[in-house]
Amino acid sequence: MIEPHAPAPPGAPPQWGGVQGQARLPVRPGTGRFFVLAGVFVCAACGLVYELELVALASYLIGDSVTQASVVLSVMVFAMGIGSLAAKRLRPRAAAGFGAVEAALALVGGCSAMALYAVFAWTGGLGGVWADGSRYLLVAFSLTIGLLIGAEVPLLMELIQRVRRQDPGGAVADLFAADYVGALVGGLAFPFLLLPWLGQLTGALLTGGVNALAGGALVLGLFHRDLTRRARWALAVANLLVLGLLASAAVLVDDFERAARHAVYGAEVRVALRTGVQEVVLTGGTDGRPLDLYLDGRLRVSGSDERRYHEALVHPAMNGPHARVLILGGGDGLAAREVLRYPGVRQVDEVELDAGVVRLARQDPALSRLNGHAYDDPRVRVVTADAFDWLRGAPSTYDVVISDLPDAGITASTKLYSQEFYGLVRRVLAPDGRLAVHAGPVETRPRVFWTIDTTIHTAGLPTAPYRVGGRDSGFAAGPDRTAGASRAPHDWGFLLASRTAPVLSLSLDQGVPRPRTLTPAALTADARAASRTRISGLPPSTLVHPRYAD
Repeated sequence: MIEPHAPAPPGAPPQWGGVQGQARLPVRPGTGRFFVLAGVFVCAACGLVYELELVALASYLIGDSVTQASVVLSVMVFAMGIGSLAAKRLRPRAAAGFGAVEAALALVGGCSAMALYAVFAWTGGLGGVWADGSRYLLVAFSLTIGLLIGAEVPLLMELIQRVRRQDPGGAVADLFAADYVGALVGGLAFPFLLLPWLGQLTGALLTGGVNALAGGALVLGLFHRDLTRRARWALAVANLLVLGLLASAAVLVDDFERAARHAVYGAEVRVALRTGVQEVVLTGGTDGRPLDLYLDGRLRVSGSDERRYHEALVHPAMNGPHARVLILGGGDGLAAREVLRYPGVRQVDEVELDAGVVRLARQDPALSRLNGHAYDDPRVRVVTADAFDWLRGAPSTYDVVISDLPDAGITASTKLYSQEFYGLVRRVLAPDGRLAVHAGPVETRPRVFWTIDTTIHTAGLPTAPYRVGGRDSGFAAGPDRTAGASRAPHDWGFLLASRTAPVLSLSLDQGVPRPRTLTPAALTADARAASRTRISGLPPSTLVHPRYAD
């Protein structure tokens, strides 16, 4: 709280031991007050961008956006309180203190994204404590940025009172109004301007530059008479150094990103692009090397073992009528490749959220060769839409529905494994139709697998569980991107469902293609192996109560 105080006698020096007198400004008090509130606005916008950038990057690098958002926001708000208390000691020198805080905040916040990405890229594969280095650094940045943001408020309160004294309630109202409006602008600028146009790294660096300019200009331009000559020079040099470091990093950000990407994915990166939905990376696929497809850093397709996965996902569901097939997800075209091997298929509708992945699957020579040029088949129709939303207005029913969606533990995917989602799928299933669901690894995440099983049951679809081993890849494919080869899953789990008890078998009719990696005997053994891991009594997952945070 800012204490009311009597005006200082004319010509009296500032009261450095307590509340200061009115500042000697180069402009009128009304104009000075406007500049202070403008500084509050800019600093608040930058502070919120730092918060959102940490949440977004941590969700991308580490996984589980709910957990990362909770960690970042709770630690940061706690640190803001500590920073506000610590800043009380700086109130007698509010101008110098605020200038130093903003320079430090610009440097730490602006470089936080690059530092977090660097630790993830170059230490994440070392194992041991290094594998969790990005988690520790995330907490450290949240704490540091929160401390600095918290220190702003009491210092700005002191500065606005130095411009023109007013009652504490009015000063708080003015300060918080500018702060909240700035937070609104920063919160909207991050997803709609900075992230799509500049990306996380350049966006954070630019925000740091704006932060340094705003803080330095406010103190050196408006309150320079409150500083000694030495303090003015020190603050000017510090801000120039911060701006120079941020500008240098911005110039080198593309080279840094390429080097970090090679550290994560290896030296064989052929394609790296960011669609409107996710980052897509293709490695290998030439000179006999297997093709790997990564979506947001998670291995989605490995050319060395993808056939085992897609044959196990598709072929058991195709045993029966299969003229009309719906594929949910599967933008790589590999599930469609297996479906199109059946001559009785007349129509394949694929609902994929990311048009960029489908475009890559059509145009990239290695990926289109791997999917058998499935998208050139006139029977295939692609719809770019969210699977949940599309199912709510689905125009017809299908003999087979293939759910080839991202892992249930990824926050954005939980609704695609909910009871409500499977209720919508049930509506589009023909009376004798079958649903095949990729339900994640059984060996390493059995609770998630059997929760999906319970959820499908609750939606009115009996299931037959099975798993397929032989997964070759040593890179995390699930929700936790920091899991290295030692923790990467070694099997896939699937569920076959229908309106009546499904029969898990492969078609032996003439003219029906034989899977290359799956036999009836192996399928029976895989079903028994999955059933032995059953966990009973699990509740279903719903939209309002997701249960996949394993």
